[in-house]
Amino acid sequence: MTEKTASFGFRDVPEGEKEDLVKEVFSSVAARYDLMNDLMSAGVHRIWKDAMVEWLNPQPGWAVLDVAGGTGDIAFRLAAMARARKNEKGGDEASVTVCDINADMLGEGRRRAGEKGETAIEWVCGNAECLPFPDASFDAYTIAFGIRNVTHIDQALAEARRVLKPGGRFLCLEFSKVEVPGLDAIYDAYSFKLLPKIGGLVAKDEESYRYLAESIRRFPAQGKFAQMIADSGLEQVKVRNLSGGIAAMHSAWRL
Repeated sequence: MTEKTASFGFRDVPEGEKEDLVKEVFSSVAARYDLMNDLMSAGVHRIWKDAMVEWLNPQPGWAVLDVAGGTGDIAFRLAAMARARKNEKGGDEASVTVCDINADMLGEGRRRAGEKGETAIEWVCGNAECLPFPDASFDAYTIAFGIRNVTHIDQALAEARRVLKPGGRFLCLEFSKVEVPGLDAIYDAYSFKLLPKIGGLVAKDEESYRYLAESIRRFPAQGKFAQMIADSGLEQVKVRNLSGGIAAMHSAWRL
């Protein structure tokens, strides 16, 4: 019987090994993950994340789950915007829960929360494919640059639908397929030649950043991923490209 495999960058590995391999990658880069994001994107990832949270527009009283967001970059934005909306409109405090499979990434998030004095975020270690939360628990589910690293994307999407309340919103920010002619070649050259070198110099881990570049290329393009979201039972799927398709946001609802 042929053993099932999963993609790990450009390699196919036994399904049972991918989770641990991904954990090793993010444990290795956790301490410099956010610095590397700034260097890799020249700070543009901050604009993308702001756009994601603005599109979600979290409201007072919402319960929001941010999956694979261990260092808190999305969660801090969610908490801040929900707090601003509460100040404008009144209402109850929103709650933000971060769920990440990697304890080192969560440790960075908790450290940053302490530095910011942010106490409104809950930090939970858990797997996107088997979330440790009851059905219909959240008004919104967000995931940024994380879903391409799970072993079974379809299971992660099914879990997203399960934990959303009826009327709840799914929003994913992920690297995608460049759709501007000529930009794709420039982006490929940067990703495969320069990015791993930067990772080696700054994070002392060239191989992890080679994997991250390869994992982007193996991730489904915008239309195919939109169909996977629809197949999970989420509805009203919409796509917004960012920076010519270098990244894309996918929105959907549990109706």
